[in-house]
Amino acid sequence: MDLAEIWRVMRRRWYVLLPGLLITAALTAAVYLLVPVEYRSQSTVTLLNSKKATVAFDGNPFLSTQASLTGMADGLARNLNSDDSKADLKALGVTGVHEAKIADNALGPYMWLSVVGTDPAAVLKSDEILTTYAEKRLLEFQNQQSVTPDAMIRMATIVPPQKPEAQTKARLQFLVMAGAVGFVLSLVATFFVEARRRRGAAAGKHRPAPGEGGEQAARDAGDPTATLRMTVAHPAGSGAAGSRTSGSS
Repeated sequence: MDLAEIWRVMRRRWYVLLPGLLITAALTAAVYLLVPVEYRSQSTVTLLNSKKATVAFDGNPFLSTQASLTGMADGLARNLNSDDSKADLKALGVTGVHEAKIADNALGPYMWLSVVGTDPAAVLKSDEILTTYAEKRLLEFQNQQSVTPDAMIRMATIVPPQKPEAQTKARLQFLVMAGAVGFVLSLVATFFVEARRRRGAAAGKHRPAPGEGGEQAARDAGDPTATLRMTVAHPAGSGAAGSRTSGSS
């Protein structure tokens, strides 16, 4: 079936296609209204060596980045994503979904702290709370191990919580999916009706006319009465034909 034939079918069965397209448009509009836009705010923090460890570097913590700091950053990120931290953050007023992880392609103990939600103001506030809470948890870990203040790992904010940005990818995917599914189902219904009509028309053309094939149908059905009638009728016809032949000769 070429494009021209597809177009002809769509024109013939417009009464099937049009309602399907209207339903698809309504479904897409519903998805647009019901799926909210999400916003993301993100901050970047890094772990710094202790004051005691940076004495040899004139007190500059950025000159002393031990591999152990990256391991500590990974452990802190896991803790911030735990259920206990989620409960604490929720009690502090964090809304939406938060995430802490090692920054992509990081060359040191850098972490990304992000929050996703539908209210931009609440998302920004939640990211600020998350950033403060991360530093608090870092200190709590070390206090539990009785680490002296001058030997404690510190945290510094490299990029503060940023203005929330709209995340439209997920919403766009839902819109495309709703439109594509609705359009395909509309076409399927259109061609299904077309196929049914064609089968019906083909069956009508091949249906025998009244009386046509009656003898064979009677034999196939095993109707003894019809068979008897045909047997009686044929000899009579043959006699008549023989009389006419004799008279003409």
